[in-house]
Amino acid sequence: MIGAAALSACAPLSRVGLPVVEAPEVAEAFLTPMTPEDNIDSPASWPSPDGRLWLIATAKETDQLVLYDGETGATLRRVGSKGAALGQFDRPNGVFVIDDLVYIVERDNHRVQLMRLPEFEPLAVFGSADLIKPYGLWVRRNATGYELFVTDNYERAGGRVPPLAALDRRVKRFEVRRESSQYTGELRGAFGDTGATGGLRIVESIWGDPAGNQLLIAEEDESYANEIKVYSLDGTFTGRVFGRDRFAAQAEGIALFECGDGSGYWITTQQDKARTVFHLFARGDLSYVGAFTGKAVANTDGIWLQQSSQSTRFPAGVLYAVHDDQGVVAFDWRDVARTVGIPADCPR
Repeated sequence: MIGAAALSACAPLSRVGLPVVEAPEVAEAFLTPMTPEDNIDSPASWPSPDGRLWLIATAKETDQLVLYDGETGATLRRVGSKGAALGQFDRPNGVFVIDDLVYIVERDNHRVQLMRLPEFEPLAVFGSADLIKPYGLWVRRNATGYELFVTDNYERAGGRVPPLAALDRRVKRFEVRRESSQYTGELRGAFGDTGATGGLRIVESIWGDPAGNQLLIAEEDESYANEIKVYSLDGTFTGRVFGRDRFAAQAEGIALFECGDGSGYWITTQQDKARTVFHLFARGDLSYVGAFTGKAVANTDGIWLQQSSQSTRFPAGVLYAVHDDQGVVAFDWRDVARTVGIPADCPR
């Protein structure tokens, strides 16, 4: 987030101008140990070659990564310390795992750090000359390595949102290449619409879908709207926004359940202080699918969907969500699918 009481089995949500939404409960599979001193922000997971499922979360206040067992939630170890050297962090925020690499956005070091799993071996840092106040990221493979999209929530004096004309660099695009044993990251451009509808006033969460040429970015300026804006992967605003008629609190984390035939679901997050509500939309046409909430999870920042893994506990996948800046909860995807009324697996 920029700038829980007991719930009934089907708790209503309301906000001025919005209809009451019934959000059925899904019981959390686990809740990690609560460590409020960490200020946990974003999770990511990694199915390791030896069959374990790792859950990695950024700890903004203690300047570390916290590693949990992805099947039980038990804390395994901590990585890093405060500083600017390789392997150190200054307010780590967004995190993304792809292949055996973990990318970490450091807000106050104004950079992205790259590490290799399972050792958390520091490989490179980049972006310090280009990023001002970075928060979230999404990564995809390309022909030469990886392409990163990093949200940059630069501000005016006093933390004010810049005028629309100055929002044209809200997302920075980097290319990461490996030459021999060295990794390098270079800025390849920046974008952001400067119109009233497409402008990215306050940004953090971002996720892409190459098959559908969609890049979803959460608008976190509640004084304007709680909604998701849809860009294409070349950085052009498509003119589409959604969720304004559904979100009763700040739009936050985004994840994608994707199938090879082009079907699937966007999982989006309504960051309510009392409890979090997750809204699902169809992958293609963004039509509304349904909503659910947990029994405990509240005030969620980042989410991460581990769709496929060798996990015995979560054979159909697991959705991880930050809980109240203190830890991470897990939802068995089978429970989510059954509750929302969708298939738990892709069509065969």
